[in-house]
Amino acid sequence: MADTLVIVESPAKAKTIGKFLGNKYKVVASNGHVRDLPKSTLGVDPEKNFAPKYITLRGRGDVLETIRREAKEANRILLATDPDREGEAISWHLAQILNLNVKDKCRIEFNEITANAVKNSIKKPRTIDMNLVDAQQARRVLDRLVGYKISPILWHKVQKGLSAGRVQSVATRIICDREEEINEFVPEEYWTITAKLNGQKPFEARYYGEQGKKKDVHTADEANEIKARAAKASFAVTECKTGEKRKHAPAPFTTSGLQQDASRKLGFTTKRTMMVAQQLYEGVELGKRGPVGLISYIRTDSVRVAEEAQSAARTFIGESYGAQYVPDKPNIYKGRRGAQDAHEAIRPTDVKNDPKSIKAFLSSDQYKLYKLIYERFLASQMSEAVQAVTSVTFDANGATFKASGTRTLFDGYTAVYTESRDEADDEETVLPAIAEGDAFTAKAVDAQQKFTQPPARYTEATLVRTLEEKGIGRPSTYAPTISTVIDRGYVARDKKLLVPTDLGFIVTNLMKKSFPDIVDIAFTAHMEEELDEVEEGKIDWTKVMANFYTPFLQTVEKADAEVEKIKIPDEVSDVVCDKCGALMVYKTGRFGRFLACPNFPTCRNTKAIIEKIDVPCPKCGAALIKRRSKKGKTFYGCERYPECDFISGYLPVNMKCPQCGGYMVQKRGTNGAFIACADPKCGYVHRKTKKEDDK
Repeated sequence: MADTLVIVESPAKAKTIGKFLGNKYKVVASNGHVRDLPKSTLGVDPEKNFAPKYITLRGRGDVLETIRREAKEANRILLATDPDREGEAISWHLAQILNLNVKDKCRIEFNEITANAVKNSIKKPRTIDMNLVDAQQARRVLDRLVGYKISPILWHKVQKGLSAGRVQSVATRIICDREEEINEFVPEEYWTITAKLNGQKPFEARYYGEQGKKKDVHTADEANEIKARAAKASFAVTECKTGEKRKHAPAPFTTSGLQQDASRKLGFTTKRTMMVAQQLYEGVELGKRGPVGLISYIRTDSVRVAEEAQSAARTFIGESYGAQYVPDKPNIYKGRRGAQDAHEAIRPTDVKNDPKSIKAFLSSDQYKLYKLIYERFLASQMSEAVQAVTSVTFDANGATFKASGTRTLFDGYTAVYTESRDEADDEETVLPAIAEGDAFTAKAVDAQQKFTQPPARYTEATLVRTLEEKGIGRPSTYAPTISTVIDRGYVARDKKLLVPTDLGFIVTNLMKKSFPDIVDIAFTAHMEEELDEVEEGKIDWTKVMANFYTPFLQTVEKADAEVEKIKIPDEVSDVVCDKCGALMVYKTGRFGRFLACPNFPTCRNTKAIIEKIDVPCPKCGAALIKRRSKKGKTFYGCERYPECDFISGYLPVNMKCPQCGGYMVQKRGTNGAFIACADPKCGYVHRKTKKEDDK
């Protein structure tokens, strides 16, 4: 029997923490939230101070039974869920279930899953922070009211399966507004004129203006006149300036910063980034060392770093790169206005765990993301990069041209990390030795017609940055928000770009007309500020609800009465209905797109959209098809069903089991994807080699 029961959120976290504690401790996992609002009803009573009605989540009964049994045998219970609003709320729900007094010191938290951090937290338990709990409860109730009051209107007026949300609707609007800007954009003509000058090494100078004053060129006639004049001219140096440009190291990652850089550099979606980051945080098996938490807590908008971690990094940098790479004073960063500073920035838990040394134990995704986090953190504690900058001005028959050159004097933090958005600017342009009074001739002068470009469509990276800048949502909401707007069919991915669909425009326009506050950026940001004030204990959460609910309910009732039904034209497929002969149309339901007969309700025929898999059926050799169950789960079946009844919940691969000769399937574990025999009795596992990962 264990003296102390420690309850965490995930089994992986439980395994890692269990390694640090002795036999007197028992560590169990709640598997995330154990209670929530019911899906079938509103679950909130506005007449009783917005009292939420919580129920045990489906599938958590056995988990709670185990926790209750272990709790009865323990002398002390410690709640060690994640150090944020959601984690605090889970601890509060567990306390309610286990009849713990919230005023007792039963709550522990740590920013990283290391032996020191866990053991130190056990020495300093605290009471459950009800301000944090109330802030989470306020967000949950607010989102439930918005979703459950507006979504039925969308079902009745537009189509079934749609939803509205306090953050998702604003995100969709931002994407739609950008698309409208692009569509309304009128390009303007302009010309660039570049002279290639003779020197020890030819170099380029660009037209700036006339007599030293800036001038834009808008027509071919202007461009050709300047080109002809410059081609015959002597390029006299009228000014030559030299100086130094110092570039300070970037701050360590916040959640949004990590999502943005992982998108730009690794091509990861926000969802993929957070999934892999969670694995690195909870712990990865490092051979004989067992599970090790490799990074600090992943949901943060702080750039602060603990003194101990900063000191360790400075020592490591000095030993690995040299004293000149260690700044005289530790680098301190200022977070954005309104940022929550409860947790550190995202960093490696131990700088001695350099990516190369542990690469063999990580999946491909884990290695890439860990390397990105590690290098960004190390760079953040390093010296500035220094460049020599030369700026030269030329006069060519009254036309002013300019050239600039850069040369690295000291690479500083760039020896480890280069910011992705600045990579194009970091290319060196070396000019020959130049002094005022020198003159050059033009080897060639080129004029190019160009047009101003519309604003770019959002990528996941730029959308996350925009949501953060405008105060919409919080670090934990960015990934699920983007997934939701895509899953609902409001936004589609075109490679890395986020493109609004016709449905997205229809729903956004309806929301802008009937629920202007819900999709108003300033209003939504203000609600986030009020939730922060609840967390800080400055305002009661029920007051926030009351101020919001009365005018909101009036808007809902008005919209329900006044909004006219919107008919969305169906997208016609080339699939013929086998019951009535009509061409079937694409529809969107709660589990995605499907085919339906356009003659509904006379003909109620529907079909799943067939997605063939490039693997033969292991039973008969026909094609395999990806399908969805009525509950939305993906499975794989033979196209000859019902003649062939092959079915698999995992993706089959074109490989036979070397142990039993059966078929193999792709699975995903804590350390990433792997291939295993479909027969659990066989148990053969074939982990992907590095070469296979790199293909």
